[in-house]
Amino acid sequence: MSSESNQQETEISARKHRGTREVDMLHGSLAGKLFLFALPLAISSILQQLFNSADLAVVGRFDSSQAMAAVGSNAALVNLLISLFSGLSVGANVVVASLIGQGRKKEISRAVHTVILLAIICGFIVCGLGLAIAPQLLRMMNTPDDVLHLAELYLRIYFIGMPFFMLYNFGSAIQRSKGDSTTPLVALIISGIVNVFLNLFFVIVCHLGVAGVAIATDISSGISAAIVIVTLARDEEPYRLHVRELSIDGTDLKRIIAVGLPAGLQGMVFSLSNVVIQSGINSFGAAGIAGSTAGQNFEFMSYFVVNGFAQACVTFTSQNFAAGEIERCKKVNRLCMLIGLSCTLAVSAVFLAGRYLFIRVFTTDEEVITFAVLRMWFVCMPELLTGTYEIPGGALRGMNHSLTPTVITVLGSCVFRLIYIATVFQMNHEYWVLMVEYPISWVITGIACNIAYYRIRGEEFSRIRAARAEG
Repeated sequence: MSSESNQQETEISARKHRGTREVDMLHGSLAGKLFLFALPLAISSILQQLFNSADLAVVGRFDSSQAMAAVGSNAALVNLLISLFSGLSVGANVVVASLIGQGRKKEISRAVHTVILLAIICGFIVCGLGLAIAPQLLRMMNTPDDVLHLAELYLRIYFIGMPFFMLYNFGSAIQRSKGDSTTPLVALIISGIVNVFLNLFFVIVCHLGVAGVAIATDISSGISAAIVIVTLARDEEPYRLHVRELSIDGTDLKRIIAVGLPAGLQGMVFSLSNVVIQSGINSFGAAGIAGSTAGQNFEFMSYFVVNGFAQACVTFTSQNFAAGEIERCKKVNRLCMLIGLSCTLAVSAVFLAGRYLFIRVFTTDEEVITFAVLRMWFVCMPELLTGTYEIPGGALRGMNHSLTPTVITVLGSCVFRLIYIATVFQMNHEYWVLMVEYPISWVITGIACNIAYYRIRGEEFSRIRAARAEG
């Protein structure tokens, strides 16, 4: 194709995307687009964590440390049960983005309707699993007796909202695949504000405690899901959602599972290791649980920055790899690593600098604060290391290699952590010893994932060059 034709194509694409929320991933400079695409993703996740933090802050300030521990002790367990199905949304993102990159518009609509129906099914499955087995798992995690009843109550109400949670996640995956990361952010801002006010109302006015924050979470999840679904129902073809056309296409489902299932299994096994770690944290009592939960909020927010760039890497790589744009794929990974890790380091440094101010938002209990600050030093500050495996792993998924980063992450992070807890932590039962396993596992996983990325990238790009030479 001549340079003049390329320029005309770029101009047409730019006109198409001008005035919309969608990012043109196939043409033009990448750095600014990656940042503008990843920023709403990061902000969305950070806001979601802030709204979850509001649950903790409200019960911690207006109820008790036991109530705060009850909400916090559920985090690893909730993630364990939803990770498998949330991972499928990664597959949905890759499938739709690939169809866009290949220009197969007729198949996009079919994929959209498959994704939404799959979300509904996954939501009810997770809801049923949560109600059936979560209480038993809490007991297996050595949840303290003074926390157990409240934790069970919170979980039972929380899982009722899972269909809404899945609809939001899968619907957002569709919007991200076509370059729109702003709509999910807007939905989250609106629902999150509602969540905060409902938390205050249910806990302070109605005195519902942990039940109140769980009810508020379900209502806000319903609002965010409704906004995303209504937006899709009003979107232009081929992305428009028609309720009567909801169906599962076998071909699309297989592709979604091929990419999303390994990602979901990775998240599930990762969460399983965190459940084991939570058992270790539980051994330090309610103060240890509450302090760990408070500190964890800030590491989550740091992680969400780098994860925003990891998600951007998946989507940008999917479209450009499907279009055969080798050099752009290389640049996507390189820029996501550079910008993502730098931004994450900056956010972590801010949290650590103001650690006592931030922690006191949740509690004034000095014992709880001590545990929280230790976690921030050992886990929040080096959080950028997670990007060394999340971003190349995202690039591999964008190239339809989802199993490799899953295996690496399971071995490098999950299996290593389980061995560490069974050996090092058992021999030295100290809180800081438990925390330091996080950065160690990140370094191991990051090295392995980068080696795999460059090896597979070389093979895939050689295949594309050979196909072009033959053509």
